[in-house]
Amino acid sequence: MKKLLRLFALTLTYFIICNFQFDAQAQVVVKVKPVRKKVVVVKPVKKRRNHVWVAAHWKWNRRTNTYVWTNGYWVRKRKNFAYVPGHWKNVRGGYKWVPGHWTAA
Repeated sequence: MKKLLRLFALTLTYFIICNFQFDAQAQVVVKVKPVRKKVVVVKPVKKRRNHVWVAAHWKWNRRTNTYVWTNGYWVRKRKNFAYVPGHWKNVRGGYKWVPGHWTAA
C-alpha cells in the first residue's frame, strides 16, 4: 500500500511540474473596477524642463491583494518616447489595469 501511495505521489508531482507553465507577467483581473470619488487635483508647477506629469492612478499592492491609489508625480521625459497614461482594459472575466508606460514616438 505504501509503495502504491509513493508511486501515486511521484506521478502527481511529475504531472504538476511538467504541465504547469509559469507566466512571468501574471495578470490580476478584477470584475469591478475600483471607484474613486471625483477629486479635483491641481497639478503642481513643473519644477524642471523636460518633465512629464504622471497622473494619479491605481497600483496593485501584492501585500494586500488590492488596488491602491497613488498620487501623481513629475518624471523626466525620455528622448524619442511618448508617455501613455495608465488605463483600465476590458479583458475576459473583468478588467485589468494597464500601468502607464513609455512608447516609441
